Amino acid sequence: MLKKVLTLLVVGFAIYYLLTAPAGAADAVSNAFGAVLDGFQQLGVFVNELVA
Repeated sequence: MLKKVLTLLVVGFAIYYLLTAPAGAADAVSNAFGAVLDGFQQLGVFVNELVA
C-alpha cells in the first residue's frame, strides 16, 4: 500500500514538473540520457582494456 502511494506521488510530481517547467524537464531528461550513454561508453573502454 505504501509503495503504491509513493509511486503515485512520484508520478504526480513528475507530471506537475513537466507541465510547470517543460524546459527544465527536458534538460533533466537530456542530462540523464547523456549520463547513461557516458556510462556505457566507459564500460566499453573497460572491456576493451581487459581484452587488449
